[in-house]
Amino acid sequence: MSWGTELWDQFDNLEKHTQWGIDILEKYIKFVKERTEIELSYAKQLRNLSKKYQPKKNSKEEEEYRYTACKAFLSTLNEMNDYAGQHEVISENMTSQITVELARYVQELKQERKSHFHDGRKAQQHIETCWKQLESSKRRFERDCKEADRAQQYFEKMDADINVTKADVEKARQQAQMRHQMAEDSKADYSSILQKFNHEQHEYYHTHIPNIFQKIQEMEERRIVRIGESVKTYAELDRQVIPIIGKCLDGIVKAAESIDPKTDSQLAIEAYKSGFEPPGDIEFEDYTQPMKRTVSDNSLSNSRGEGKSELKFGGKSKGKLWPFIKKNKLMSLLTSPHQPPPPPPASASPSAVPNGPQSPKQQKEPLSHRFNEFMTSKPKIHCFRSLKRGLSLKLGATPEDFSNLPPEQRRKKLQQKVDELNKEIQKEMDQRDAITKMKDVYLKNPQMGDPASLDHKLAEVSQNIEKLRLEAQKFEAWLAEVEGRLPARSEQARRQSGMYDVQNPPAVNNCAQDRESPDGSYTEEQSQESEVKVLATDFDDEFDDEESLPAIGTCKALYTFEGQNEGTISVVEGETLYVIEEDKGDGWTRIRRSEDEEGYVPTSYVEVYLDKNAKDS
Repeated sequence: MSWGTELWDQFDNLEKHTQWGIDILEKYIKFVKERTEIELSYAKQLRNLSKKYQPKKNSKEEEEYRYTACKAFLSTLNEMNDYAGQHEVISENMTSQITVELARYVQELKQERKSHFHDGRKAQQHIETCWKQLESSKRRFERDCKEADRAQQYFEKMDADINVTKADVEKARQQAQMRHQMAEDSKADYSSILQKFNHEQHEYYHTHIPNIFQKIQEMEERRIVRIGESVKTYAELDRQVIPIIGKCLDGIVKAAESIDPKTDSQLAIEAYKSGFEPPGDIEFEDYTQPMKRTVSDNSLSNSRGEGKSELKFGGKSKGKLWPFIKKNKLMSLLTSPHQPPPPPPASASPSAVPNGPQSPKQQKEPLSHRFNEFMTSKPKIHCFRSLKRGLSLKLGATPEDFSNLPPEQRRKKLQQKVDELNKEIQKEMDQRDAITKMKDVYLKNPQMGDPASLDHKLAEVSQNIEKLRLEAQKFEAWLAEVEGRLPARSEQARRQSGMYDVQNPPAVNNCAQDRESPDGSYTEEQSQESEVKVLATDFDDEFDDEESLPAIGTCKALYTFEGQNEGTISVVEGETLYVIEEDKGDGWTRIRRSEDEEGYVPTSYVEVYLDKNAKDS
């Protein structure tokens, strides 16, 4: 089976067929190239997906990944990142081993095909030239024969004519001989050219064309083999990454099997354990006795006023706990001014105000005056002490000793801080040792450097170590204090944790446990006790209803007031605002400009117009 013998007369069709083969090869190259682009795009999307769900560094989300379920998810993200890497490997290998190689081969194939068909056309032109020579010699031989025949006839005619001179007859005879000789020469030339053409034609159809077509056939078969090898490579490149992809999937399965609910539950305990003891039983309060009643140390009931004697937590949601209070109301309670307001300015200009109001405290003075005597006779309520801790968190006031945290969480934070400081100390000590060694080298070899140049650095490192040690001792002292005061988890301690001597509340207030706040720190000032108790009673008045306070009138600013402290609001002279709480005797009036903008201004700075109906209601 050979194209040279079977397709000797299909030169043009072979040319079209080989061009189609090259087009197929280029189409396959384009297919593989687009596949590599898809693999790269897929790998990029997988990496972006993995990166999107990675925990942010130094964030709360990163702390959550200590749970086994979150660790499994993190392992899945990492494995998917490696999975994406294998698709990048597929793309790279296909590009280098298929696309680039086949593109170079196509160029070589085009050059080889061009060379073969150039040789074929050259052979065609040669045989065509020989054929033209043969036709030309044939026509010349035919013409010469005809001319010789006419010359012979003319001679015979002249020779038979008696009227023609002998010279004319001789001339005609010579002409006939000459024509005859030319016909013989043309015949010999035609015979030679015919033999040559026959030889060239035989060589063309049996040697040149078969050789050229055989080369074209071999070229086409090599192209087909190359496509087959490339398709096989295409599959093998995919197959090579399957074991690694399988390992990635095995890693995901292993991560899933490593999930331990018990471990996560224990981590949740360590993360959220407060260290507090559960509250004890609530004491029975006998309202039939005319004597001054007392409330249990762990009771959540509050009195709305001195003349009211109803049990708050048994009524209509009057004992709401602080986590469910609206933020804006809670903040307005905390930021109500306590210090007396500044006197009105002599003029209406803002510069006439000599001093702004003092920093607001956490409770309003009218409530303190109203319930101070009543609350001082009652022990502290632990839930509102924890409220105070939560409020300090809301306001962003995080103390250095982490006293805003529950005891157990505070202990963990302090331990973490101590460990960090010890690492810093060790790092500084290693640096000091390195500087000391360098100084010794300089002392032994002065040409390497001046030892005195290191004294400043050495002193600075020593000073840093001393500072870090003092800092570590401070946190260690706090840690020892917290660990020493953490309650033992015994049955008796749980039973006694909420029991206090109701008959002698002042004695309870003076003990160390009563002065200890929920965060583990001590509260030395009795005024802070009173403030927490006032806050406990104030909740029913201020936050019983979750709706915003209604306006009870309007007011007009007489002077410009710069409310630069928390709880106050700035007003401009002549501005009209709503009054939501009138002056209770402390010199401050609570006003509102918009739904989210309210605060206190000095009463002497505004002219109040109260709505009688609203005030009566």
